[in-house]
Amino acid sequence: MKSLIYMLSVLGVMGLAFWAYHENYKTQAALDEVEQLQGQIGRLLETRAVLRAEWAYLNRPDRLRDLAEINFGRLGLVPLRPEQFASIDQVAYPALDIEDATAVLGTIPEMELIQRMVP
Repeated sequence: MKSLIYMLSVLGVMGLAFWAYHENYKTQAALDEVEQLQGQIGRLLETRAVLRAEWAYLNRPDRLRDLAEINFGRLGLVPLRPEQFASIDQVAYPALDIEDATAVLGTIPEMELIQRMVP
């Protein structure tokens, strides 16, 4: 009887050792994946910072003013003036005649895409 208990104990320890070994490899693989993802995130953040800097450089007011002057003949762009702005209560919104909500949803282009995606 003792030998059976010893044998079961040895098999149990071997099973636990195999499980721990397997979990260790899964953990190492997960850590490697996390490290790769963090590297990718770092590269993307760096790219985003460069793109923001380029966007800020290209959107300098003096540069845009010069481009508008150079292309005035083709584009007809004029500088904005304060009197061109209005308050929100001066904006005329078209009247909507809605009989049911599906009529409105049918007019939104994104809704067609969403409806195709959702079964």
